[in-house]
Amino acid sequence: MPEYKVGLENITTKDAYLNSRPIWGRIINFYFYKIFLNFITFSPRRQFLILAAFPIVWLLTQHLGPMLQMLRVSLLEAYPVAEGTPHSFTIDNYIRFFGDYIFWMPFFRTLIFATIFTVCTLVLTYPVAYYLARHVSRKNQMLMLLILLIPFWVGEIVRTYAIMIFLGNTGAVNLVLKWFGLIERPIPFMYTGFSMGVGIVYLTALYMLLPLYSALEKLPKSYTEVAADLGAGAWVRFRKITLPLTLEGISSGCILVFLISTGFYATPVLLGGPSTTVFAETIAGFFHYAGDEWPTGAAFAVIMFLTALIITFLFYRLMKVLRKGDT
Repeated sequence: MPEYKVGLENITTKDAYLNSRPIWGRIINFYFYKIFLNFITFSPRRQFLILAAFPIVWLLTQHLGPMLQMLRVSLLEAYPVAEGTPHSFTIDNYIRFFGDYIFWMPFFRTLIFATIFTVCTLVLTYPVAYYLARHVSRKNQMLMLLILLIPFWVGEIVRTYAIMIFLGNTGAVNLVLKWFGLIERPIPFMYTGFSMGVGIVYLTALYMLLPLYSALEKLPKSYTEVAADLGAGAWVRFRKITLPLTLEGISSGCILVFLISTGFYATPVLLGGPSTTVFAETIAGFFHYAGDEWPTGAAFAVIMFLTALIITFLFYRLMKVLRKGDT
């Protein structure tokens, strides 16, 4: 009889526990939920498709979709198309770019500026990434990265205005130079290629820093230590070991910075001048100031996009050949 009472107490306690569990705990043991879970996790391929479904839909709808729409608009004679009017397609919008050399100057200026700014960003951020990955203890690396990431939590416009205050006639740079007695009058840094370059390098530094840090952090320190034991100097170790083994990070960072630099609009408008007009400003003119010229602006945007992709592809192939040669 006591054993029977104990059994009833155990059954009652178990039922109370099952009924007191949260809703998700009950769903886990639900029969149809188990069948559904087994179905979606049946194979690694199915698991990958489920995990990648949302990113793929996001890329198709938020990235590829607008690009395809831009391509479609670039082939129209007029946009928006009046209701009841048939769509007329043409390539005159592309011919206009190649037939009028006035558009070539901002186009090639954009590519040249993007290349120069990419190289400058690489030169400035590589020592920072190297010091962070090779000379800072692992427990402090995340803290240092967080400190470097904090300014990038602010929007592009706010950071651009910060550069304007920094380089202005009464900004920090001119005040320091004047305080040391190096200048008598403020240096006009603003609205030049220099101020625009400082702004773009500052805005894109993060996209170069993180790939470089990732590549340097994976590099075993034993490689350089062995080379030092064999008599290799600091420059030889860097040129023969560190640089070749971080080419992947360099190529990733350079591609990101170059692509972003070709598409900047607000920063060149706020920091640049008449002599630094980039192609994004020309494209914007067709959408804002040139009346019904949207197809031409879309065609110019497609030309810039395809040109940047071709250049980055050629650069990627070059870096791949260099990595194979070093291997």
